[in-house]
Formats: sequence, structure tokens, C-alpha cells
Amino acid sequence: MSKIAILFPGQGSQFVGMGKDFLEHDHEAQALMATAEEISGFPLKKLCLEGPMEDLTRTLHLQPAMTVLNLICWQAMAKAGVKGDFFAGHSLGEYSALYAAGVLSAEDTLKLVTERGRLMEREATANPGAMSAILKLGIHEVQEIVAACKDKGEVTAANYNSEQQIVISGEREAVEAAGALATEKGGKAIGLPVSGAWHSKLVAGAIPDFEKAMAAVTFNTPQGSLFFNVTAAPETSPEAIRIIMSQQIAAMVRWYEIIMKMYEQGATTFIEVGPKKVLTGLMKKLLPAGNTCTCLQVEDPAGLAACLEKI
Repeated sequence: MSKIAILFPGQGSQFVGMGKDFLEHDHEAQALMATAEEISGFPLKKLCLEGPMEDLTRTLHLQPAMTVLNLICWQAMAKAGVKGDFFAGHSLGEYSALYAAGVLSAEDTLKLVTERGRLMEREATANPGAMSAILKLGIHEVQEIVAACKDKGEVTAANYNSEQQIVISGEREAVEAAGALATEKGGKAIGLPVSGAWHSKLVAGAIPDFEKAMAAVTFNTPQGSLFFNVTAAPETSPEAIRIIMSQQIAAMVRWYEIIMKMYEQGATTFIEVGPKKVLTGLMKKLLPAGNTCTCLQVEDPAGLAACLEKI
């Protein structure tokens, strides 16, 4: 029996105009957007449809904006009868996966990402940093490089996206030193246009306040296998999930390991649910040569129709 993996994108997949078709023609999408605006206190619909990009990409706005778009896409898929065997989300996208797997309600998901965005923006303002993608080197080489650059400041491997695409994060001088050392060792470093050193100790100050926000929210047992960024493994205990999600802000996103485990456990259809095709593009680098997997993406009614035809 072929298994379906549902994947949700995070920050970096946004664009002005995202969600337009759903928001213009789908009453349930409009209702979910209205809920998100009420919970966040931001004009999310206007930001998604009209921008400007600079305001949309502010972490404070972007986390609820991206999340409500992911939720709108998943709501339409679930209504069409799509069911997932596996669930995961990349960084911020993990909250959409918690909703899709039944761990959180839509309201609680939106409350948490709004607070997460506020706290992460606060920490990034207090502790400015940078992020770079290191290409052509493996995780162990990158971890050796960041260890060698610790004398320049805080730097860590933040996103293990594919075998040879690892994002590093930390203080600018240390990130630049690690990038230069990676280049010397045959890799390639590309600076990323981000507003904070995500998934590093520089934003760990958000964790205690975020734990307080999570304490007020009910976590349920997931339906299906929900893989976590921090552990690259499924978890079923609501209390364990709460702890894992508090660590996630400053921990490495183990995306490559998550996809490999889903593949090994029989996932043959991977559906990216939300704006753009960042995760779908990455799948080509992740899955072994000669695989027979189908990779789909749903961000609008046309994408949903094409997806339903394939599955």
C-alpha cells in the first residue's frame, strides 16, 4: 500500500499574492483567514495579497501569515478527502503539521505561531545574527567547520536540509568565518536574506516565554506518524511533544533525516501543502536515484485538482 507524506513549508516560501484563489472563492478559507486576523491582530489577508513584501516578511507578521495559508490549503485537501500517513513541517511549518495531525486546533496553532513570531523577532532584534547555506559538504564536515570557528562567536548547524545543503546560523562574524573555511574545503557558502539567526542560541531567549504560551494550550495525540524537526522521529505523547516544540526554536531542523525515514517506512507520495515549491524542489536532492516517488504541491484550487488526479 503506497503511503502519503504531507509536508508543510516555513519561512522563505512566502510571496505577495499567495492564497488569492482560495481567499476569493472559498468561504471556509475566508473564515479561517478572519480567525487568523482576529487572533494575531494583523491585517494578514492584505499582507498576503497586497504586501508590501517588506511588511509580509517581518517575522512578527510572517509566522501567522504563512501558517494560515498552509492551514487553508490543508483544509481544502482534507475536505476533498486527502488523508496523510506521515506529517512533517519545516521549521515554522511544523505548527501546520501539528494542526493537520490533530495535535492542535486551528485557533491554538495560530495563537502559538503569533506568539512565536513576536518572541523570535524580539530576540533577533536584541541579538542580531546571520545565516548561510553551505553547499557541497556533508553534515560532519560542516559541524567540524562550525566548531573551528567558535572563537569568532556563536555559530551552529541550523538546518540539515539535504546531504550537501546545510544552513549555518549565529553571529555574523562567526558565520562569515565558517563560510570562508567551508569555501577553502571545497564547499560553497551563500548568505541568506534573513532577519535573525534562527535555530541558534541567539534566539534561545524566546524559549521560557514560549513555554508559558504553550502551557495554556491543549496538545492531543497525533493521528498518523508526525515526525519532529528536533528528533527526526515520530512522537505520540502530548507532553513529550510540548517539550520538543519548546526546544525547536533554537535546535537544528533535521529535515534530511525526516524525509529519509519516511521514504524507508514506505512513503511514495510526498505532498507539499502551502505556498511555493521550496520543499518539492529539495526532494530531488533528497530521494535516492531511481526512486519511483511522486512529489506534488498544493497552494491553490488548480494545484489541488492536479493532486487529486494523481493520487
